[in-house]
Amino acid sequence: MDALAGAGAEVTALTRRQIDLADPASVRAFTDSWTGPVHTVVANAGIMALPTRQLAANGWELQLATNLLGHFALITGLHEHLRAAGDARVVTVSSGAQLMAGVDFDDPHFERRAYDPWIAYAQSKTADVLLAVALAERWAADRITANALAPGRIHTALQRHLPRESMQAMGAMDNAGNLLHPDNFKTPEQGATASVMLAASPLLHGVTGRYFDEDNQEAPVVPGGTGAMSGVAEWSVDPEAADRLWAMAEAALAV
Repeated sequence: MDALAGAGAEVTALTRRQIDLADPASVRAFTDSWTGPVHTVVANAGIMALPTRQLAANGWELQLATNLLGHFALITGLHEHLRAAGDARVVTVSSGAQLMAGVDFDDPHFERRAYDPWIAYAQSKTADVLLAVALAERWAADRITANALAPGRIHTALQRHLPRESMQAMGAMDNAGNLLHPDNFKTPEQGATASVMLAASPLLHGVTGRYFDEDNQEAPVVPGGTGAMSGVAEWSVDPEAADRLWAMAEAALAV
């Protein structure tokens, strides 16, 4: 992940710093070296549907370690800088995949259940929504808001682990391996609009703990695991699950 930082009310300079979100030491080095207020964090890094079960150095399943724990470490490590900014915003980039699976707190790293690339990805994207729910509850008094979003389907490097058959099934690739752009796909610029909206729009001032769909609308809560194609799953906004996830992430970083 590359982090871009601007200085001042108007951006006069940009700096690029590299972070390995799967490595807590890398994230800690970044947050410990940060100076000055932070007005916005967009947690946008991610990996998707790894074909085989892989683990981070701390033993976490790699998608959950990167997509959730790395962002948790980054955001909580910047807490004081976010509080110093006043009216700061945190944006977590989730996915419609959160409708497929909740977080399995009994076996989050697939130590006993069979590994499934999409269930592992879906779990990590549910965790991203739960992170926003937990942040909204804990940091409201610090004037920090947190919301989650689904950017929609976009051709990016996120699909690099998908086999050709999966891309073809989505209508995103032809038989010759050429990328296609079906009507339900967005350009990267279109996909970024929800992140920009949540990070900067005055219309979202004070809005927190919500989930916005790929049409940039606040999504209704729906039952998860039913094949629903839109909305936010009940398990993704469950405050008890958000508390459990927070405790699990805190314990991992303490180790």
